[in-house]
Amino acid sequence: MQRCFDLARLGEAHVAPNPMVGAVLVAEGQIIGEGWHKAYGQAHAEVNAVSSVPQKYRHLLPKSTLYVSLEPCCIFGRTPPCTDLIKQHNIPKVVVSCLDLTPEVSGHGVQLLRAAGVEVTTGILETAGRQLAAIRNTFVRAHRPYIVLKYARTRHNIFAKDKTEQTWLTGPYFRRLTHRWRTETQAIIVGSTTVIAANPRLTDRYFSGPQPLRIVIDRNQKTQISAHIFQDGAPTLLVTSTQDNRVFPPAVTCIKLNSEQPTLPILMTYLYDHKISHLTVEGGAYTITQFLDAKLWDEARVAISPRFLSEGILAPIIPVSPTRTFSLNKDQLEVYYAPWNR
Repeated sequence: MQRCFDLARLGEAHVAPNPMVGAVLVAEGQIIGEGWHKAYGQAHAEVNAVSSVPQKYRHLLPKSTLYVSLEPCCIFGRTPPCTDLIKQHNIPKVVVSCLDLTPEVSGHGVQLLRAAGVEVTTGILETAGRQLAAIRNTFVRAHRPYIVLKYARTRHNIFAKDKTEQTWLTGPYFRRLTHRWRTETQAIIVGSTTVIAANPRLTDRYFSGPQPLRIVIDRNQKTQISAHIFQDGAPTLLVTSTQDNRVFPPAVTCIKLNSEQPTLPILMTYLYDHKISHLTVEGGAYTITQFLDAKLWDEARVAISPRFLSEGILAPIIPVSPTRTFSLNKDQLEVYYAPWNR
């Protein structure tokens, strides 16, 4: 099952809003095939695993066990149901880590296989499996993206010197890691204060991979059209007010809200409708706190810097204890999970 997880992560930047899934076929004590879901709309992990079996081992399929990190699908989407594939090749045993919470699947895939005489075991390394499937399962269950909060603070909980300028707290290792994370998310969001103070590009310049959609919340028209994020030609979503008459380049899409319309619920609906299943909140402190207060978060990645600031803006407070801690040269990374995703 751990091998299934490792394979699944190979599709991390390419499968959304589908889940990352890995599959391994075992017969007579050896792996005869393995695969993963490589890209949205393409073959699922189970299909790739079966296809990878060499001709000399294909006679072992009716004697094999299929290990898969997520419940096999039982619905027609862009590809046929994987439950049909399993039955077609007479695979007698299937071992699953966790269920797919897509309403049309959620346990039905397992039921269909058992009804066809397939021996199905579930719950193997289930906690790790649920974490791997959390992006997809949050998207289909909560009708919003899986939300990651990402920021840095000092050991004395200072976020930045003030609102007028960017404050670098972390070293180059964490900055490069941030750019890798950008290739793994579908969208990044910041508030107007961050755009004004740092004029960020929010692109993954230090790591190769797909560029995320950039989102700016600017309901009071504080940002300048000349900002990098509006002028570099990459897709950007601006959440602003109905009174905003500024003319932006074609790559900028605007959501215009009146004073009575709440920002985050409408934005979550927009992202769900546009199949954005993974969102990273990069700042600033006020924007991150808005998501925390609304309980719109699933994971937090907080860098703890050794740099000392005697005063400044206080960092947001994550209301749970960190689950994992890593050393990144002089910085420390703490990873938190919301109670509903543990």
